[in-house]
Amino acid sequence: MKICCIGAGYVGGPTMAVIAFKCPEIEVVVVDIAAPRINAWNSEQLPIYEPGLDDVVKQCRGKNLFFSTDVEKHVAEADIVFVSVNTPTKTQGLGAGKAADLTYWESAARMIADVSKSDKIVVEKSTVPVKTAEAIERILTHNRKGINFNILSNPEFLAEGTAIADLFNPDRVLIGGRETPEGQKAIKTLKDVYAHWVSDDRILCTNLWSAELSKLAANAFLAQRISSVNAMSALCEATGADVSQVSHAIGTDSRIGPKFLNASVGFGGSCFQKDILNLVYICECNGLPEVANYWKQVIKVNDYQKTRFVNRIVSSMFNTVSGKKIAILGFAFKKDTGDTRETPAIDVCKGLLGDKAKLSIYDPQVTEEQITRDLSMKKFDWDHPAHLQPSSPVTNNKQVSVVWDAYEAIKDAHGICILTEWDEFKKLDYQKVYESMQKPAFVFDGRNVVDANKLREIGFIVYSIGKPLDSWLKDMPAVA
Repeated sequence: MKICCIGAGYVGGPTMAVIAFKCPEIEVVVVDIAAPRINAWNSEQLPIYEPGLDDVVKQCRGKNLFFSTDVEKHVAEADIVFVSVNTPTKTQGLGAGKAADLTYWESAARMIADVSKSDKIVVEKSTVPVKTAEAIERILTHNRKGINFNILSNPEFLAEGTAIADLFNPDRVLIGGRETPEGQKAIKTLKDVYAHWVSDDRILCTNLWSAELSKLAANAFLAQRISSVNAMSALCEATGADVSQVSHAIGTDSRIGPKFLNASVGFGGSCFQKDILNLVYICECNGLPEVANYWKQVIKVNDYQKTRFVNRIVSSMFNTVSGKKIAILGFAFKKDTGDTRETPAIDVCKGLLGDKAKLSIYDPQVTEEQITRDLSMKKFDWDHPAHLQPSSPVTNNKQVSVVWDAYEAIKDAHGICILTEWDEFKKLDYQKVYESMQKPAFVFDGRNVVDANKLREIGFIVYSIGKPLDSWLKDMPAVA
């Protein structure tokens, strides 16, 4: 059997590497038109950082795992074609700002139809709106030239930072297909691949629409939990409650559970906002405005949390950060990944830059080029292939510097913003940090990683999300 995956990104690369690792008799080829990305997959420095990924790739690469720019050749030879291309939010036209843009998906489908000389199973791996499979099916069947195509939906449920562990030991593998003999046979073929290492009770088989909607629903539910606890964090600050204690009390209820109940500056990542907007659009198109408004509120609370954080910083520092150096610790949307897509750090940094702050940014996994690009890009541009993104990012370099050491970022700063929960930020020598800063020295902990009381003993003014405010902050409320 030969498997080909179109798209060598965060989903396609790791997923195919694990399939190759667990199924040595299957040849797996990951293809992409972006030569720099494929070159990186074939080098010592992989294009994405994910714990454990290096070992898996290096054990299989050149044996039964290959990375190539020869898209058409490998698609033509494959028995199963996974499609893992970008599905960004539309920026113009019908559904702009909410609907998924299926341009790349459609062009992939047309290419598959053009080059195929044998029957194929085509697997949706990208997150797509419900009923995409039906549209893709029509494109393939109208261009099929006597070849049979079966469409499956096999959404990924990976969490960045633990993607390899998630692939090795998934909560579930979801496969959706047509309820026809051919559709069921296609489901069984893909199920047999996963059965190499996933037990039968964890491989769930559904119809196409259920599989497509389950992915959107899962991300919406997870994002909703984060917005729920973040909404509580604002109330905790107003009343003197401690959000960590409230979260723990809620999480001990077995019906709720403890996961995704950490208050923070907001959620990020490539999926949550995009998938909820997509869900909102589908609800609106199906005449369900009340349902659409319910899910919209999850994003509104997330935006509110980021705005509230920026307002808290500015109001605490005498209502102006103009010309003041602020250290930004962490730019990735969470620890153990270099991914900055939809990271709250972008909106926080833009908010501070709008007030003329000088930012010194440090993240152990994010390059200066990526940070500069992120701060200059328009909303939703990030989800288009690199060659279609703005080519020369422009930002006011006098206001932003990117450094490769936390202490360097902090030196002479008026305040520190912790925006990613990297472990190293817990272990900094905060006495040394305090001595190197302007006074009064502020710490704005957007991830609740530091011991606020210890820092206050050193002399810091500390703001931790959802925690009782110290007297300085009480005197300077964050104005909305």
